[in-house]
Amino acid sequence: MGQVVVRNVSRDGVALGRRVVVANTVWTRLKGLLGAPPLQPGEGMLLDPCQAVHMYGMKQPLDVAFVGREGQVIAAYHDLRPGQRSKYHGKAKQALELPVGTLMETDTRVGDRLLVQPASDDRQSSDGENDDR
Repeated sequence: MGQVVVRNVSRDGVALGRRVVVANTVWTRLKGLLGAPPLQPGEGMLLDPCQAVHMYGMKQPLDVAFVGREGQVIAAYHDLRPGQRSKYHGKAKQALELPVGTLMETDTRVGDRLLVQPASDDRQSSDGENDDR
């Protein structure tokens, strides 16, 4: 699992997450954020591939954006709570899980286009912060 930066290019390139872990194996997608500490601002998980999520066994709510093959947001869930689940989104390729409030704070909406790039390519994060988790 590597880390990526996810930006909303439809909203002036605002970063949804600068420390987003990619879950792209059966095991990492199955485990997801179960047992992980609550996400902090700038953190997230990108499930690839993913067309639906559930919050069974989770302890904290999440914002979730489902993303299509061209990077477009297909569906957005604000404050998906433990015990809930999303609908199935057949056109989705990925699900981006973020701290609650991130989608609202970044004004991310259905139809916006997201850009995923390796964390090492994030030229705008050179603020001296340690991005390691």
